[in-house]
Amino acid sequence: MKLWQKDKASLREVEKFTIGKDQEMDMFLARFDVLGSLAHIQMLESISLLEKNELLVLSAELKSIYSRIESGDFSVEPGVEDIHSQVELELTKKLGDVGKKIHSGRSRNDQVLVDVKLYLRYEIQEVVTEVKNLFDLLITQSEKFKDHLLPGYTHLQLAMPSSFGLWFGAYAESLTDDLTTVHAAYRVVNKNPLGSAAGYGSSFPLNRMLTTQLLGFETLNYNVVYAQMGRGKTERIVASAFANVAATLAKLSMDACLFLNQNFGFFSFPDDLTTGSSIMPHKKNPDVFELIRARCNQLVALPNEISLMTANLPSGYHRDLQLLKEILFPAIQHLKDCLRMAHLMLSNIQVKENILADEKYQYLFSVEEVNKLVLSGVPFRDAYRKVGLDIEQGNYHPDKKIHHTHEGSIGNLQNETIRQMMDKVISQFDFKVVEEAMKKLVG
Repeated sequence: MKLWQKDKASLREVEKFTIGKDQEMDMFLARFDVLGSLAHIQMLESISLLEKNELLVLSAELKSIYSRIESGDFSVEPGVEDIHSQVELELTKKLGDVGKKIHSGRSRNDQVLVDVKLYLRYEIQEVVTEVKNLFDLLITQSEKFKDHLLPGYTHLQLAMPSSFGLWFGAYAESLTDDLTTVHAAYRVVNKNPLGSAAGYGSSFPLNRMLTTQLLGFETLNYNVVYAQMGRGKTERIVASAFANVAATLAKLSMDACLFLNQNFGFFSFPDDLTTGSSIMPHKKNPDVFELIRARCNQLVALPNEISLMTANLPSGYHRDLQLLKEILFPAIQHLKDCLRMAHLMLSNIQVKENILADEKYQYLFSVEEVNKLVLSGVPFRDAYRKVGLDIEQGNYHPDKKIHHTHEGSIGNLQNETIRQMMDKVISQFDFKVVEEAMKKLVG
Protein backbone atom coordinates (compact mmCIF):
# COMPACT_ATOMS: atom_id res chain seq x y z
CA MET A 1 0.00 0.00 0.00
CA LYS A 2 1.35 3.45 -0.93
CA LEU A 3 0.92 6.61 1.12
CA TRP A 4 -1.06 8.15 -1.74
CA GLN A 5 -3.01 5.01 -2.75
CA LYS A 6 -6.78 4.93 -2.22
CA ASP A 7 -8.67 2.07 -3.80
CA LYS A 8 -6.85 1.18 -7.02
CA ALA A 9 -3.55 -0.54 -7.49
CA SER A 10 -1.23 0.86 -10.14
CA LEU A 11 -0.33 -1.30 -13.07
CA ARG A 12 2.85 -3.21 -12.23
CA GLU A 13 4.68 -1.67 -15.18
CA VAL A 14 3.77 1.86 -14.09
CA GLU A 15 4.79 1.16 -10.52
CA LYS A 16 8.16 -0.28 -11.55
CA PHE A 17 8.86 2.63 -13.88
CA THR A 18 7.87 5.39 -11.46
CA ILE A 19 9.71 3.93 -8.46
CA GLY A 20 12.89 3.32 -10.47
CA LYS A 21 15.93 3.29 -8.18
CA ASP A 22 14.15 5.24 -5.46
CA GLN A 23 14.30 2.47 -2.88
CA GLU A 24 18.05 2.14 -3.36
CA MET A 25 18.65 5.89 -3.29
CA ASP A 26 16.40 6.32 -0.26
CA MET A 27 18.85 4.37 1.88
CA PHE A 28 21.10 7.43 1.65
CA LEU A 29 18.24 9.37 3.26
CA ALA A 30 17.16 6.81 5.86
CA ARG A 31 18.76 8.24 8.98
CA PHE A 32 17.79 11.76 7.97
CA ASP A 33 14.17 10.77 7.46
CA VAL A 34 14.12 9.58 11.06
CA LEU A 35 15.78 12.77 12.30
CA GLY A 36 13.21 14.88 10.47
CA SER A 37 10.39 12.84 12.00
CA LEU A 38 11.84 13.17 15.51
CA ALA A 39 11.80 16.95 15.16
CA HIS A 40 8.36 16.97 13.52
CA ILE A 41 6.66 15.01 16.30
CA GLN A 42 8.14 17.25 18.97
CA MET A 43 6.61 20.16 17.10
CA LEU A 44 3.25 18.30 16.78
CA GLU A 45 3.16 17.75 20.53
CA SER A 46 3.93 21.44 21.15
CA ILE A 47 0.80 22.43 19.19
CA SER A 48 -1.35 19.69 20.78
CA LEU A 49 -1.60 17.40 17.75
CA LEU A 50 0.10 14.67 19.79
CA GLU A 51 -0.30 13.71 23.42
CA LYS A 52 2.80 13.64 25.62
CA ASN A 53 2.68 9.85 25.98
CA GLU A 54 2.28 9.48 22.20
CA LEU A 55 5.37 11.63 21.67
CA LEU A 56 7.32 9.45 24.09
CA VAL A 57 6.47 6.13 22.43
CA LEU A 58 6.95 7.51 18.93
CA SER A 59 10.31 9.01 19.86
CA ALA A 60 11.50 5.77 21.43
CA GLU A 61 10.53 3.72 18.39
CA LEU A 62 12.05 6.22 15.94
CA LYS A 63 15.30 6.16 17.91
CA SER A 64 15.24 2.37 17.73
CA ILE A 65 14.86 2.56 13.94
CA TYR A 66 17.68 5.10 13.81
CA SER A 67 19.98 2.69 15.69
CA ARG A 68 19.11 -0.09 13.25
CA ILE A 69 19.92 2.19 10.31
CA GLU A 70 23.25 3.10 11.86
CA SER A 71 24.12 -0.58 12.39
CA GLY A 72 23.06 -1.55 8.86
CA ASP A 73 20.09 -3.60 10.06
CA PHE A 74 17.41 -1.75 8.10
CA SER A 75 16.06 -1.81 4.57
CA VAL A 76 13.04 -0.85 2.50
CA GLU A 77 10.97 -4.01 2.13
CA PRO A 78 9.83 -5.30 -1.27
CA GLY A 79 6.49 -3.75 -2.17
CA VAL A 80 7.09 -0.68 0.01
CA GLU A 81 7.52 2.43 -2.10
CA ASP A 82 10.13 4.45 -0.25
CA ILE A 83 11.90 5.15 3.02
CA HIS A 84 9.07 7.36 4.31
CA SER A 85 6.55 4.59 3.79
CA GLN A 86 8.85 2.04 5.42
CA VAL A 87 9.34 4.10 8.57
CA GLU A 88 5.65 4.85 8.89
CA LEU A 89 4.81 1.18 8.24
CA GLU A 90 7.10 0.02 11.03
CA LEU A 91 5.72 2.58 13.45
CA THR A 92 2.16 1.53 12.65
CA LYS A 93 2.96 -2.16 13.04
CA LYS A 94 4.52 -1.52 16.42
CA LEU A 95 2.31 1.26 17.79
CA GLY A 96 -0.97 0.99 15.88
CA ASP A 97 -2.88 4.19 15.17
CA VAL A 98 -0.30 6.31 17.00
CA GLY A 99 2.15 5.49 14.21
CA LYS A 100 -0.23 6.95 11.65
CA LYS A 101 -0.19 10.33 13.37
CA ILE A 102 3.41 11.00 12.40
CA HIS A 103 2.33 12.34 9.00
CA SER A 104 0.04 15.05 10.38
CA GLY A 105 0.94 18.54 9.18
CA ARG A 106 3.34 17.51 6.46
CA SER A 107 3.36 16.17 2.93
CA ARG A 108 5.75 13.66 1.47
CA ASN A 109 7.00 16.64 -0.54
CA ASP A 110 8.39 18.58 2.40
CA GLN A 111 9.43 15.33 4.05
CA VAL A 112 11.66 14.58 1.06
CA LEU A 113 12.85 18.19 1.00
CA VAL A 114 14.04 18.12 4.59
CA ASP A 115 15.58 14.66 4.16
CA VAL A 116 17.58 15.83 1.15
CA LYS A 117 18.74 18.99 2.89
CA LEU A 118 19.81 17.08 6.00
CA TYR A 119 21.62 14.56 3.81
CA LEU A 120 23.40 17.21 1.74
CA ARG A 121 24.38 19.10 4.87
CA TYR A 122 25.93 15.91 6.25
CA GLU A 123 27.74 15.17 3.00
CA ILE A 124 29.11 18.70 2.79
CA GLN A 125 30.71 18.19 6.19
CA GLU A 126 32.15 14.87 4.99
CA VAL A 127 33.59 16.48 1.86
CA VAL A 128 35.00 19.44 3.81
CA THR A 129 36.78 17.00 6.13
CA GLU A 130 38.32 15.13 3.20
CA VAL A 131 39.31 18.38 1.46
CA LYS A 132 41.00 19.61 4.63
CA ASN A 133 42.93 16.33 4.96
CA LEU A 134 44.20 16.65 1.40
CA PHE A 135 44.93 20.36 1.90
CA ASP A 136 47.07 19.63 4.98
CA LEU A 137 49.03 17.01 3.04
CA LEU A 138 49.60 19.39 0.11
CA ILE A 139 50.95 22.09 2.42
CA THR A 140 53.19 19.54 4.16
CA GLN A 141 54.56 18.28 0.85
CA SER A 142 55.00 21.84 -0.39
CA GLU A 143 57.25 22.62 2.56
CA LYS A 144 59.09 19.30 2.34
CA PHE A 145 59.95 19.67 -1.33
CA LYS A 146 60.15 23.46 -1.62
CA ASP A 147 63.82 23.35 -2.72
CA HIS A 148 63.20 20.72 -5.41
CA LEU A 149 62.94 22.53 -8.74
CA LEU A 150 61.01 21.33 -11.78
CA PRO A 151 60.19 22.84 -15.17
CA GLY A 152 57.26 25.21 -15.55
CA TYR A 153 55.32 25.14 -18.79
CA THR A 154 53.08 27.39 -20.85
CA HIS A 155 51.45 25.96 -23.99
CA LEU A 156 53.13 22.70 -22.83
CA GLN A 157 56.43 24.32 -23.84
CA LEU A 158 59.30 24.94 -21.46
CA ALA A 159 58.75 28.29 -19.79
CA MET A 160 60.40 29.13 -16.47
CA PRO A 161 61.65 27.29 -13.39
CA SER A 162 59.02 26.10 -10.96
CA SER A 163 59.29 23.95 -7.85
CA PHE A 164 57.45 21.17 -6.11
CA GLY A 165 56.80 23.68 -3.36
CA LEU A 166 54.88 25.81 -5.85
CA TRP A 167 53.15 22.81 -7.44
CA PHE A 168 51.81 21.32 -4.22
CA GLY A 169 51.00 24.75 -2.78
CA ALA A 170 49.05 25.79 -5.87
CA TYR A 171 46.58 22.96 -5.44
CA ALA A 172 46.33 23.67 -1.72
CA GLU A 173 45.30 27.26 -2.38
CA SER A 174 42.91 26.11 -5.11
CA LEU A 175 41.11 23.94 -2.57
CA THR A 176 40.76 27.00 -0.34
CA ASP A 177 38.79 28.83 -3.01
CA ASP A 178 36.82 25.66 -3.75
CA LEU A 179 35.67 25.47 -0.13
CA THR A 180 34.56 29.09 -0.30
CA THR A 181 32.02 28.03 -2.91
CA VAL A 182 31.12 24.95 -0.86
CA HIS A 183 30.37 27.23 2.08
CA ALA A 184 28.02 29.27 -0.09
CA ALA A 185 26.23 26.04 -1.04
CA TYR A 186 26.10 25.08 2.63
CA ARG A 187 24.29 28.33 3.46
CA VAL A 188 21.63 27.46 0.89
CA VAL A 189 21.31 23.89 2.17
CA ASN A 190 21.14 24.90 5.82
CA LYS A 191 17.58 26.28 5.62
CA ASN A 192 14.58 24.36 6.86
CA PRO A 193 11.81 23.56 4.32
CA LEU A 194 9.74 21.48 6.76
CA GLY A 195 6.23 22.87 7.17
CA SER A 196 5.85 23.84 3.54
CA ALA A 197 3.79 20.63 3.14
CA ALA A 198 2.86 20.07 -0.52
CA GLY A 199 4.15 23.54 -1.30
CA TYR A 200 1.26 25.63 -0.02
CA GLY A 201 1.53 25.38 3.75
CA SER A 202 -0.95 23.88 6.21
CA SER A 203 -4.06 24.91 8.08
CA PHE A 204 -2.44 23.48 11.23
CA PRO A 205 -0.68 26.11 13.40
CA LEU A 206 2.75 24.59 12.70
CA ASN A 207 5.73 25.96 14.62
CA ARG A 208 8.32 25.96 11.86
CA MET A 209 10.87 27.82 13.91
CA LEU A 210 10.86 25.00 16.47
CA THR A 211 11.73 22.34 13.90
CA THR A 212 14.38 24.69 12.52
CA GLN A 213 16.04 24.83 15.92
CA LEU A 214 15.63 21.13 16.63
CA LEU A 215 17.27 20.17 13.34
CA GLY A 216 20.12 22.65 13.73
CA PHE A 217 19.24 24.69 10.66
CA GLU A 218 20.56 28.24 10.49
CA THR A 219 17.15 29.53 9.39
CA LEU A 220 14.20 28.36 7.33
CA ASN A 221 12.85 28.69 3.81
CA TYR A 222 10.08 31.09 4.72
CA ASN A 223 7.90 31.15 1.62
CA VAL A 224 6.28 27.72 1.30
CA VAL A 225 6.12 27.88 -2.49
CA TYR A 226 9.81 28.76 -2.66
CA ALA A 227 10.64 25.91 -0.30
CA GLN A 228 9.33 23.54 -2.98
CA MET A 229 11.04 25.52 -5.74
CA GLY A 230 14.30 24.97 -3.89
CA ARG A 231 14.33 21.32 -4.86
CA GLY A 232 16.54 20.96 -7.89
CA LYS A 233 18.03 24.40 -7.31
CA THR A 234 19.66 23.24 -4.07
CA GLU A 235 21.05 20.12 -5.71
CA ARG A 236 22.43 22.17 -8.61
CA ILE A 237 24.15 24.62 -6.27
CA VAL A 238 25.74 21.82 -4.26
CA ALA A 239 26.80 20.03 -7.43
CA SER A 240 28.37 23.25 -8.73
CA ALA A 241 30.39 23.70 -5.55
CA PHE A 242 31.52 20.08 -5.56
CA ALA A 243 32.38 20.44 -9.25
CA ASN A 244 34.94 23.09 -8.28
CA VAL A 245 36.64 20.64 -5.94
CA ALA A 246 36.49 17.99 -8.66
CA ALA A 247 38.03 20.34 -11.23
CA THR A 248 41.00 20.92 -8.93
CA LEU A 249 41.46 17.17 -8.48
CA ALA A 250 41.13 16.54 -12.21
CA LYS A 251 43.83 19.08 -13.06
CA LEU A 252 46.13 17.70 -10.37
CA SER A 253 45.55 14.20 -11.72
CA MET A 254 46.38 15.27 -15.27
CA ASP A 255 49.64 16.77 -14.01
CA ALA A 256 50.41 13.55 -12.16
CA CYS A 257 49.77 11.40 -15.25
CA LEU A 258 52.00 13.71 -17.31
CA PHE A 259 54.82 14.03 -14.79
CA LEU A 260 54.96 10.27 -14.19
CA ASN A 261 55.48 9.74 -17.92
CA GLN A 262 59.06 8.64 -18.67
CA ASN A 263 59.62 11.65 -20.95
CA PHE A 264 59.09 13.86 -17.89
CA GLY A 265 60.03 11.55 -15.03
CA PHE A 266 59.59 14.14 -12.30
CA PHE A 267 58.36 11.67 -9.71
CA SER A 268 57.27 8.08 -9.20
CA PHE A 269 55.18 5.98 -6.86
CA PRO A 270 55.70 2.62 -5.17
CA ASP A 271 54.89 -0.33 -7.40
CA ASP A 272 51.85 -1.31 -5.34
CA LEU A 273 50.20 2.05 -6.10
CA THR A 274 50.56 1.74 -9.86
CA THR A 275 49.54 -0.98 -12.27
CA GLY A 276 51.45 -2.92 -14.90
CA SER A 277 50.77 -4.09 -18.41
CA SER A 278 49.64 -7.56 -19.46
CA ILE A 279 52.30 -7.54 -22.20
CA MET A 280 54.87 -4.81 -21.41
CA PRO A 281 56.89 -5.64 -18.26
CA HIS A 282 58.34 -2.15 -17.88
CA LYS A 283 55.01 -0.32 -17.41
CA LYS A 284 53.97 1.66 -14.33
CA ASN A 285 50.54 3.03 -15.15
CA PRO A 286 48.92 5.88 -13.16
CA ASP A 287 45.51 4.16 -13.13
CA VAL A 288 44.44 5.80 -9.87
CA PHE A 289 45.00 9.30 -11.23
CA GLU A 290 43.38 8.41 -14.54
CA LEU A 291 40.25 7.25 -12.74
CA ILE A 292 40.26 10.29 -10.45
CA ARG A 293 40.48 12.45 -13.57
CA ALA A 294 37.56 10.65 -15.22
CA ARG A 295 35.35 10.62 -12.12
CA CYS A 296 36.03 14.28 -11.46
CA ASN A 297 35.26 15.22 -15.05
CA GLN A 298 31.91 13.48 -14.58
CA LEU A 299 31.38 15.65 -11.50
CA VAL A 300 32.26 18.80 -13.43
CA ALA A 301 29.48 17.88 -15.87
CA LEU A 302 26.97 17.16 -13.10
CA PRO A 303 25.61 20.72 -12.57
CA ASN A 304 24.78 20.92 -16.26
CA GLU A 305 22.99 17.56 -16.13
CA ILE A 306 20.91 18.75 -13.17
CA SER A 307 20.18 22.03 -14.93
CA LEU A 308 18.91 20.22 -18.01
CA MET A 309 16.71 17.90 -15.94
CA THR A 310 15.08 20.79 -14.10
CA ALA A 311 15.03 23.45 -16.82
CA ASN A 312 11.67 25.15 -17.42
CA LEU A 313 9.81 23.24 -14.72
CA PRO A 314 7.02 25.42 -13.33
CA SER A 315 6.66 25.95 -9.58
CA GLY A 316 5.38 23.07 -7.50
CA TYR A 317 6.52 19.47 -7.28
CA HIS A 318 7.19 17.31 -10.35
CA ARG A 319 8.28 13.69 -10.49
CA ASP A 320 11.27 14.69 -12.64
CA LEU A 321 12.96 15.76 -9.39
CA GLN A 322 13.07 12.18 -8.13
CA LEU A 323 15.79 11.36 -10.67
CA LEU A 324 18.17 13.91 -9.16
CA LYS A 325 18.95 11.47 -6.38
CA GLU A 326 20.17 8.88 -8.86
CA ILE A 327 22.80 11.17 -10.34
CA LEU A 328 23.80 13.26 -7.32
CA PHE A 329 24.01 10.84 -4.40
CA PRO A 330 26.45 8.35 -5.98
CA ALA A 331 28.48 11.24 -7.41
CA ILE A 332 29.08 12.59 -3.90
CA GLN A 333 30.44 9.22 -2.85
CA HIS A 334 32.76 9.24 -5.88
CA LEU A 335 34.08 12.68 -4.91
CA LYS A 336 34.94 11.51 -1.41
CA ASP A 337 36.65 8.42 -2.82
CA CYS A 338 38.69 10.59 -5.19
CA LEU A 339 39.81 12.87 -2.36
CA ARG A 340 40.91 9.89 -0.28
CA MET A 341 42.76 8.25 -3.14
CA ALA A 342 44.54 11.48 -4.05
CA HIS A 343 45.67 11.70 -0.42
CA LEU A 344 46.94 8.12 -0.50
CA MET A 345 48.91 8.65 -3.70
CA LEU A 346 50.46 11.99 -2.75
CA SER A 347 51.41 10.63 0.67
CA ASN A 348 53.66 8.14 -1.11
CA ILE A 349 55.07 10.29 -3.90
CA GLN A 350 58.78 9.85 -4.67
CA VAL A 351 60.19 13.13 -5.98
CA LYS A 352 63.22 13.16 -8.27
CA GLU A 353 66.08 15.47 -7.33
CA ASN A 354 68.17 17.78 -9.52
CA ILE A 355 65.71 17.66 -12.42
CA LEU A 356 66.85 20.97 -13.89
CA ALA A 357 70.49 19.87 -14.08
CA ASP A 358 69.59 18.22 -17.38
CA GLU A 359 70.76 20.35 -20.32
CA LYS A 360 67.38 20.12 -22.04
CA TYR A 361 66.04 22.49 -19.38
CA GLN A 362 68.68 25.21 -19.86
CA TYR A 363 66.29 27.56 -21.66
CA LEU A 364 64.08 27.73 -18.58
CA PHE A 365 66.55 30.28 -17.27
CA SER A 366 66.35 32.73 -20.19
CA VAL A 367 64.04 35.07 -18.29
CA GLU A 368 66.47 35.03 -15.36
CA GLU A 369 69.23 36.16 -17.73
CA VAL A 370 67.03 38.94 -19.13
CA ASN A 371 66.16 40.12 -15.63
CA LYS A 372 69.84 40.25 -14.63
CA LEU A 373 70.56 42.58 -17.50
CA VAL A 374 67.55 44.76 -16.58
CA LEU A 375 68.79 44.96 -12.98
CA SER A 376 72.14 46.19 -14.32
CA GLY A 377 70.39 49.05 -16.12
CA VAL A 378 69.70 47.60 -19.58
CA PRO A 379 66.19 48.42 -20.90
CA PHE A 380 63.96 45.34 -20.93
CA ARG A 381 63.47 45.16 -24.72
CA ASP A 382 67.21 45.46 -25.30
CA ALA A 383 67.91 42.80 -22.69
CA TYR A 384 65.30 40.52 -24.26
CA ARG A 385 66.87 40.99 -27.70
CA LYS A 386 70.41 40.30 -26.44
CA VAL A 387 69.49 37.04 -24.68
CA GLY A 388 67.52 35.95 -27.75
CA LEU A 389 70.55 36.55 -29.98
CA ASP A 390 72.82 34.74 -27.52
CA ILE A 391 70.54 31.71 -27.75
CA GLU A 392 70.54 31.82 -31.57
CA GLN A 393 74.34 32.23 -31.77
CA GLY A 394 75.20 29.59 -29.17
CA ASN A 395 76.46 32.12 -26.64
CA TYR A 396 73.79 31.37 -24.03
CA HIS A 397 75.32 30.07 -20.76
CA PRO A 398 72.83 30.71 -17.97
CA ASP A 399 73.45 30.83 -14.26
CA LYS A 400 70.97 28.30 -12.88
CA LYS A 401 70.68 29.81 -9.43
CA ILE A 402 67.15 31.01 -8.59
CA HIS A 403 66.43 33.91 -6.26
CA HIS A 404 62.71 34.76 -6.15
CA THR A 405 61.52 36.58 -3.04
CA HIS A 406 58.12 38.12 -3.72
CA GLU A 407 54.97 36.72 -2.11
CA GLY A 408 53.93 33.39 -3.59
CA SER A 409 57.16 32.79 -5.49
CA ILE A 410 59.62 29.90 -5.27
CA GLY A 411 61.49 31.49 -2.38
CA ASN A 412 58.45 32.82 -0.52
CA LEU A 413 55.62 30.30 -0.78
CA GLN A 414 53.33 31.94 1.78
CA ASN A 415 52.08 28.52 2.88
CA GLU A 416 51.27 29.70 6.36
CA THR A 417 49.12 32.50 4.96
CA ILE A 418 47.34 30.01 2.71
CA ARG A 419 46.77 27.77 5.71
CA GLN A 420 45.23 30.69 7.60
CA MET A 421 42.93 31.33 4.63
CA MET A 422 41.75 27.72 4.75
CA ASP A 423 41.19 27.85 8.50
CA LYS A 424 39.11 31.00 8.08
CA VAL A 425 36.90 29.37 5.46
CA ILE A 426 36.34 26.24 7.54
CA SER A 427 35.55 28.27 10.66
CA GLN A 428 32.51 29.69 8.84
CA PHE A 429 30.80 26.28 8.76
CA ASP A 430 28.69 25.74 11.90
CA PHE A 431 29.29 21.98 12.06
CA LYS A 432 29.41 21.91 15.87
CA VAL A 433 25.97 23.51 16.14
CA VAL A 434 24.56 20.88 13.81
CA GLU A 435 26.28 18.00 15.61
CA GLU A 436 24.93 19.12 18.98
CA ALA A 437 21.40 19.41 17.58
CA MET A 438 21.57 15.91 16.08
CA LYS A 439 22.85 14.43 19.36
CA LYS A 440 19.94 15.96 21.27
CA LEU A 441 17.44 14.52 18.80
CA VAL A 442 18.67 10.94 19.07
CA GLY A 443 20.02 11.10 22.62
